[in-house]
Amino acid sequence: MFVTSAFAQETAPAAAEGDTHASTAVPAAEHEAFPPFDAKTFPSQILWLVITFGLFYLFLKRVVMPRLGGIIDVRNDRITQDLDHAARLKGEADAAVAAYEQELAEAKANANKIGQQASDAAKADAEGTRKKLEAELEKKLGEAEASIASIKAKAMKEVGTIAEDTTSAIVEALVGGKADKSEIAAAVKSASR
Repeated sequence: MFVTSAFAQETAPAAAEGDTHASTAVPAAEHEAFPPFDAKTFPSQILWLVITFGLFYLFLKRVVMPRLGGIIDVRNDRITQDLDHAARLKGEADAAVAAYEQELAEAKANANKIGQQASDAAKADAEGTRKKLEAELEKKLGEAEASIASIKAKAMKEVGTIAEDTTSAIVEALVGGKADKSEIAAAVKSASR
């Protein structure tokens, strides 16, 4: 407590006598215990505690709790809307993924189909080319065989002549004289059969 200078001068002689407290000017005998701890003040303290608690409870019940309840309801509504919106977006995303996967599967099937068609076309072209080449080779082979047959026939005709000439040379070398060409030709023909 604040003490003014005038009040302090009036109470100063009493403080000097020793029968009052120096700073509060309260007689020392009257100051027994700290009031909140004094058992004589407990009933009034409890009464004020009940009144204060009751008023505070009514204030919370009538003012604070309805506002908090409104805020919680608004947040619940917002959360519910956000969850519904998220579920709707998830459904749209799932539908988009399913459509994408279906289009991807169709594209793969088309690619396989186009690849198979290209492969079949390439095989058909290769088969046609192969058959054409085989026909050309068969033709060339036939021509080569005919050529070989004619060369062989020619060679066989000349073999007789070469055999006659060789035989004539051998007979002349062995006998020392000229051999008869008709006899040599007859001998070569009989040997070649």
